[in-house]
Amino acid sequence: MSEVSGNDLDRDAGKHAHTVLARVPAVERVLSSADAQALIGEHGRTQVVDAIRAAADALRRELLAGASYDPALRFDAKLIGDAARALDARARPHLRAVFNLTGTVLHTNLGRALLPDEAVRAVIEALTRPMNLEFDLATGSRGDRDDLIDPLICELTGAEAATVVNNNAAAVLLALSALASKKEVIVSRGELVEIGGAFRIPDIMSHAGAKLREVGTTNRTHLNDYDEAINARTALLMKVHCSNYAIEGFTKSVSVDEVAQLAHARGLPMAVDLGSGTLVDLAQFGLPREPTVRESIAAGADLVTFSGDKLLGGPQAGLIVGRAELVRKIRKHPLKRALRVGKLTLAALEPVLRLYRAPELLRDRLTTLRLLTRPATDMHVQALRLQEPMQRALGGAYCVTAEPMSSQIGSGALPVDRLPGYGLVVRNAAGKRGGRALMKLEAALRALPRPVIGRIADDALHLDLRCLEAADEAAFAAQCAELRL
Repeated sequence: MSEVSGNDLDRDAGKHAHTVLARVPAVERVLSSADAQALIGEHGRTQVVDAIRAAADALRRELLAGASYDPALRFDAKLIGDAARALDARARPHLRAVFNLTGTVLHTNLGRALLPDEAVRAVIEALTRPMNLEFDLATGSRGDRDDLIDPLICELTGAEAATVVNNNAAAVLLALSALASKKEVIVSRGELVEIGGAFRIPDIMSHAGAKLREVGTTNRTHLNDYDEAINARTALLMKVHCSNYAIEGFTKSVSVDEVAQLAHARGLPMAVDLGSGTLVDLAQFGLPREPTVRESIAAGADLVTFSGDKLLGGPQAGLIVGRAELVRKIRKHPLKRALRVGKLTLAALEPVLRLYRAPELLRDRLTTLRLLTRPATDMHVQALRLQEPMQRALGGAYCVTAEPMSSQIGSGALPVDRLPGYGLVVRNAAGKRGGRALMKLEAALRALPRPVIGRIADDALHLDLRCLEAADEAAFAAQCAELRL
């Protein structure tokens, strides 16, 4: 019996590899097909060539590794299919619409406030046409972008002047940089809040070049604490609305008007950071009460800063309103240009502010307020409609029930208050702790064409329906059938 040499084995392996690889068609041949030409029309030749070449390289590696395919399979069709899927995945935007079923209306991670239709139309107009962003139509000369909405903001707040930057943290940073650089700012220790992303009031002070002067204690601060802290280096007194936490029990704080009177008596300005500021009394809509911007101005605050994308219900922005002299100094500060907003923000903000001229119509027209005041009975009926299609999609491994839920406003607004609502609760049908199975289900929901974002708590997946409006209900129900578990 003759022996087989190593050279013979290498030669046979080489022949096999050549035979296998010969089945993979040339890229140019694949590109000549009608399907490839259709891809080129959609994605461009450069991307299609790269995708087909990558698919061919992957196929060669699989064949050399011993993968077997049906001899009837046309490899050119496989390459086009693989390339098409890769191109579709590449073209999918990273910023995507999702279903917010977390129970948090103003969810920071999901974009906070949804804009009303009026604002959406205004943004589209600004995107597609030249705008008079810094052009004075009356005089034909250069204008100031702040002048576009300054009168409207002042009308709604009672302030003398206003300016807009890209968020409320920027508003506080700019105001302190312009008015308190290298000087002291007096703040109650109980108001040294941390906002989202570990961004803290003391840090803002430091970066603004101001020195924080803490007064009082965590739970109790008196007017005398402010008075005793004032010295020759004091630039202003400041109150920070604690919108993202609450201290209960043996507490004492000083009101805006008391601090303002003290500041003015000592020849100093007084500022208020309202955070998620509102322009109307929310109590009239059955929501917990929040201090309004107008109330702070009327109480004597010389400056008020607040967000545009929280309770106001507009785009991301930081608004600074107050005395004209102080706002003028803020506008002239070099940081103002770095923090200013563009035409899209201004285009969205103006129509949102206009809605506040008719507060009796606000509940229907302002998306944020409509979601916050949505009746629990509406959500209950909706949950009953969606319970069956969701159960059918999940099969017997899970049990879906319609149950009461407590939503929250979110983004640090009214942290201890809850809004009664309804939603779907998904549990392990076997009655066991369903941690791993629920995480798998949560991941499957996030993998849908329009990802569904819920929350896991108490061995169940909760899908709060407060933010699922009627216009999106059919799309959500249709997606249930696409779940892959």
